[in-house]
Amino acid sequence: MMSEGSYLIKSLSCLITHAMIHLFGEGASTSTPITPGFKLKTCSMCSLDGEPEVLLDPNTLSEDGTVALSTYSVSEDAKYLAYALSTSGSDWVTIKVMRVEDKKVEQETLSWVKFSGISWTHDNKGFFYSRYPAPKEGEDIDAGTETNANLYHELYYHFVGTDQSKDILCWKDSENPKYLFGASVTDDGKYALIYIDEGCDPVNKFYYCDMSALPNGLEGLRAKNGLLPVVKLVDTFEAQYHVIANDDTVFTLLTNKDAPKYKLVRVDLKEPTVWTDVIKESEKDVLESASAVNGTQMIVSYLSDVKYVLQIRDLKSGSLVHQLPIDIGSVTGISARREDSTIFFGFTSFVTPGVIYQCNLDNEVPDMKVFREITVPGFERSDFHVDQVFIPSKDGTQIPIFVVARNNIILDGSHPCLLYGYGGFNISLTPTFSVSRMVLTRHLGVVYCLANIRGGGEYGEEWHKAGSLSKKQNCFDDFISAGEYLVSAGYTQPSKLCIEGGSNGGLLIGACINQRPDLFGCALAHVGVMDMLRFHKFTIGHAWTSDYGCSDKEEEFRWLIKYSPLHNVRRPWEQHPNQSQQYPPTMLLTADHDDRVVPLHSLKLLATLQYVLITSLEKSPQINPIIGRIECKAGHGAGRPTQKMVNIYYVCIKYECHFINTWVFLLQIDEAADRFSFMAKMLGASWIE
Repeated sequence: MMSEGSYLIKSLSCLITHAMIHLFGEGASTSTPITPGFKLKTCSMCSLDGEPEVLLDPNTLSEDGTVALSTYSVSEDAKYLAYALSTSGSDWVTIKVMRVEDKKVEQETLSWVKFSGISWTHDNKGFFYSRYPAPKEGEDIDAGTETNANLYHELYYHFVGTDQSKDILCWKDSENPKYLFGASVTDDGKYALIYIDEGCDPVNKFYYCDMSALPNGLEGLRAKNGLLPVVKLVDTFEAQYHVIANDDTVFTLLTNKDAPKYKLVRVDLKEPTVWTDVIKESEKDVLESASAVNGTQMIVSYLSDVKYVLQIRDLKSGSLVHQLPIDIGSVTGISARREDSTIFFGFTSFVTPGVIYQCNLDNEVPDMKVFREITVPGFERSDFHVDQVFIPSKDGTQIPIFVVARNNIILDGSHPCLLYGYGGFNISLTPTFSVSRMVLTRHLGVVYCLANIRGGGEYGEEWHKAGSLSKKQNCFDDFISAGEYLVSAGYTQPSKLCIEGGSNGGLLIGACINQRPDLFGCALAHVGVMDMLRFHKFTIGHAWTSDYGCSDKEEEFRWLIKYSPLHNVRRPWEQHPNQSQQYPPTMLLTADHDDRVVPLHSLKLLATLQYVLITSLEKSPQINPIIGRIECKAGHGAGRPTQKMVNIYYVCIKYECHFINTWVFLLQIDEAADRFSFMAKMLGASWIE
């Protein structure tokens, strides 16, 4: 069991600076601001260290705590807060607008919004957002429980104080119903930038509109009944492009064009065929992000062997000015504006609950200090040891693994071990603090391991591609090799090794228990993609074909059928008649309002496992339990009450308009108790005071 009150913590989001206020979040999570228990707070520009005032408390919006804050944005003059709310964990959100001064919520409600940001124009009249067409009249839909495909995304502009029916349709593409649209506004307020995605690959089309050239502003589009007049600067899905800054027509962009580890480039819109490098691609490190700050500088983050590096560079030349002194861990958010000399960034690690640093760039040497810090009563980072090892996979590729354990453990194979992985969609798993996992390590003696397998973004696009499409098996080989290493190195033994993953990581777990049931003593698969032949038919699943392929194509069908968890359940005792093998104890977890990876994936695999291994036989050798857990009024991400929430594992959106690449998993106290009690029982782990 878990000790009551173990590691009670608060979370702090990075601070967002606006014209008259500082806005930041405080709540009950460790990794991301958008959680139950989270509150938006403000403090005036002249009293940053003063007592903050609650601006929005999502915990008061529903009695059962299943309404969650999804995203938010403040107008340039800081008079309005636009925020999106999700109910029961669904990806569907509604957008509301609040007056900051008196906290009055305006009457308008924007519905059928999904995979959307909120980007204000600098005249403060309204904002861009994205949505799908409303259901046909008469259709009774419990949003979040439907399985039909999400098609015909559209980009709109909303004027504050008006009904949604008056919103201006800015962009759509009826000939390409799977496209996804997002918009942002440049720092000078002149340009609207449109990013177009087709799937989850880090590639996009990039259009722009000079809003200052519109004769009657955006209002004029209503009279013309036409779309935003754009210039299609990049009209192919050849690479990813994201604007970092602009000086009138001269744009600086982050891209992976001919640079799988990313680089910064510059183009003058007056000469759109001439592109020059500002920061060239690194030989080893991945350029994760860049933000203009302090007028002529930028803050740049790299991922170096799955550890973050922060630098201040010259915006014009790209030359290095300073490297900021940060520990081994993850930068969880950067808040910076070009006109400001002060920046804020969040930091966490396996043994650092969370820090927001304030960094002043006025001086020759940046002045960095702690702005806010999470303290966890009873937690001592010196009690734990973190190591990173590199192990060979089946084909010899070196795979990094983080190992977190109590100090001075004896490598005699006696320790329960939890191995976590993801391996997909160019998403990197980096060191972050987890209350639940620290409880396991401290009180159950668990060795926690994070495997950075191929398919992720830890080493750039080549690493991603090496674990996708026809090469997806590499992900499973890497993860299995990590498990074999933990056994051979003396950390654990197969009967004490538990594997865990969520979403694409749930697929990872499903495939690995099919392929190596003998290697694991327990398996926990959250909201997994288990039916690889039909996933593209449900909600947003069609966007994942960029990573998986599609069974409608014969060649790709042959890739998928080989590892699809649902279609590869076999009786181990029949495959290895001379060995006493069965599936490990397995828990499949899903939620009734998960409209990202719909529950049918987990439910079909659960039924198949139970039938093939157990109920179809009079006397089955399968005595290890195969069970499911279904959370109600919850989804793939948000919508969990504070009193039930224990932690969040998340992957930050890499670029603000590429909404589909966000995967968030909320873990509840009761769910964690069920999951880890099951794991502890199956591994024979006992409580340590």
